[in-house]
Amino acid sequence: MSGLNLDDFVDLIERPDGTVRRDAEERRERLVAPVGALGRLDELGEWLSAAQGQVPVRPVERPRVVLFAGDHGVAELGVSGRPAGSATALVRSVLDGESPVAILARRFGVPLRVVDMALDCDPAELPEEVTRYRVRRGSGRLDVADTLTPEEAEQAFRAGMAVADEEADAGTDLLVLGDLSVGGTTAAGTLIAALCGTDASVVTGRGGAGIDDLAWMRKCAAIRDGLRRARPVLGDQLELLAAVGGADLTAITGFLLQSAVRRTPVILDGVVSAACALVAQRVAFRAPDWWLAGQASGEPAQAKALDRIALNPLLDHGVCLGEGTGALLALPLVQAAAALSAELPERD
Repeated sequence: MSGLNLDDFVDLIERPDGTVRRDAEERRERLVAPVGALGRLDELGEWLSAAQGQVPVRPVERPRVVLFAGDHGVAELGVSGRPAGSATALVRSVLDGESPVAILARRFGVPLRVVDMALDCDPAELPEEVTRYRVRRGSGRLDVADTLTPEEAEQAFRAGMAVADEEADAGTDLLVLGDLSVGGTTAAGTLIAALCGTDASVVTGRGGAGIDDLAWMRKCAAIRDGLRRARPVLGDQLELLAAVGGADLTAITGFLLQSAVRRTPVILDGVVSAACALVAQRVAFRAPDWWLAGQASGEPAQAKALDRIALNPLLDHGVCLGEGTGALLALPLVQAAAALSAELPERD
């Protein structure tokens, strides 16, 4: 299908350093705080040591929020709580500093980046740094047609890889991942149902904006129809993303895999990033060792995907907004784990 060979990621991605992690565990036993008293913070600190390849761990000082944006044609069926083609409004809210994720990023002092992959608007309406990776204007309807052409799928995947490289080259030490999409949870549900071998009803949730029962039934039907198109191409993950994923989910998958290649940890957000993580795991089985699940969104598809990847969410506060909000809420916990692991004194 493409000149992009996904099998290369199997060789390129290594697990975080196991020897360093054992050294971090031994050092933890010497700290003044009793072993086990800090709960999952101990585990997080040791994981970060292994990811960084050093003991003691460095504090997390240069995190960054990266949000991939796109509209999905399937939203025309009324499967979302937002109007079809309205993801641009979500992007503007972030850029204006008025959305929850923008407010939290400002409060936490974390820079925020938006990457337009398939918004349904004139690119001139948004800053060039937002739109420069755009693949197309809106992704296709996954229930009746491929969301991307083969060429567009490769372009989107490579765009995600390029963003990961840019962040690694800039010295970003922890990535907070999110999406700004309308119809994205329908695409995510289709991917997860296909890869987990489940029915549409098992993975159909209410989405970040919330939907009523009729919209839920329409969403379930769309995922069912998408599954008929996804199952024949399960052997090729790029074909699968082209069939039902759309440009933003395809880019996120490339972003996750290249971040693992560059040894840059990522905090996942909701069901969209979980779906992309599940696809990426199919490409390279070691890749999930570089990711954390920020929070449980309440979406059934997210829970199924994270269970398959063996990731346990750090938070469960009922935050189902998406847009990177839950992942960003988990960032202070990760920073606290790094600070305690680095700065707690050892016993005499």
